[in-house]
Amino acid sequence: MSKHLLINCTDLKGVDLQTGKFTLRQIKDATNNFDISNKIGEGGFGPVYKGLLSDGTAIAVKQLSAKSKQGNREFLNEIGMISALQHPHLVKLYGCCIEGNQLLLVYEYMENNSVASALFGAKENQLKLDWPTRHRIFVGIAKGLAYLHEESLLKIVHRDIKASNVLLDKNLYPKISDFGLAKLNEDDRTHISTRIAGTYGYMAPEYAMWGYLTDKADVYSFGILILEMVSGRCNITYRSKEEYCFHLLDWAQILKEKGSLLDLIDPRLGWEFNKEEVIITIKVALLCCNASAALRPAMSSVVSMLEGRTPVRELVLDPNAPSDEINEMMRKHFESVYEETICESTHQRKTMSIEGASTSSTSVHDLYPNNPDFGRTGRDQRP
Repeated sequence: MSKHLLINCTDLKGVDLQTGKFTLRQIKDATNNFDISNKIGEGGFGPVYKGLLSDGTAIAVKQLSAKSKQGNREFLNEIGMISALQHPHLVKLYGCCIEGNQLLLVYEYMENNSVASALFGAKENQLKLDWPTRHRIFVGIAKGLAYLHEESLLKIVHRDIKASNVLLDKNLYPKISDFGLAKLNEDDRTHISTRIAGTYGYMAPEYAMWGYLTDKADVYSFGILILEMVSGRCNITYRSKEEYCFHLLDWAQILKEKGSLLDLIDPRLGWEFNKEEVIITIKVALLCCNASAALRPAMSSVVSMLEGRTPVRELVLDPNAPSDEINEMMRKHFESVYEETICESTHQRKTMSIEGASTSSTSVHDLYPNNPDFGRTGRDQRP
């Protein structure tokens, strides 16, 4: 048995799990003994299989690989975090199996992949998401984040909110996944100083550049995600390092100044949408993407604004943190990262770790990597 697996099985036995436990026999029966025909992907931590429990419940089974020490650490972090969290808009962990040399996690199976696949994936994997469906997804994600930040006994900063980490069930209801990078936000501390981990293009400036982490980093990421879903476009367009830019956010800000926010709308929607609701939604997104963390709203306020229960407040810019200056600083910062990563071989996954370890977290890359998220121009970078 692998040394890493021995270490982590011991660690996991000390975790207070609030989920069920499965026997290896149950999981083998569900997956037809891990039959290759049931394999739905290969994540950085190992393979993922679709299975069917004896009661007819469809499941996704993550099978731990012992290759990555950090990957195992994120795997443990995820099971510890998500086992204590129960919310309709968080992906459900049914349980785990620790038996012999096997370490397995059992999740609910999400029939419609992810928001990234639905909007930006290969054409055959894209879904027709009308405006009411998109708006329902925004509100659901916002409610899930409000729970993590404000309602759960564990106050959690997710750190990696993005289109590929929002999975969709058979009814196209959203569920936040990927808790391998989540951090506890302790009540007696205003922020956490930590290693940078997340996805470029979604990371808040104060976190991307200085590792200054609060729940407002998730708020920023959520704002970017809204803009992507409204427009049907990726936030960052890559052509070459000289042209690295915050295309979508810049565009939205320019359109707001011109009073032309409806020009942001995804052409696939035609004119079948509530214009007032679209404008409110984009304004909320821009509030969330304020360069100043202190001026971003709490997620409970975001829910209230999106549902029309409270008016959208005016966007106020911090004169001490001009967005143009911060955008330029971030562009230079990401250019340096681009130089470091451009030599990576093309067969490697687009989501990579700054520490050089592959991720083990539950995202569509892992549960459904055979259905590519990115038929889009953005480049995922996982520090």
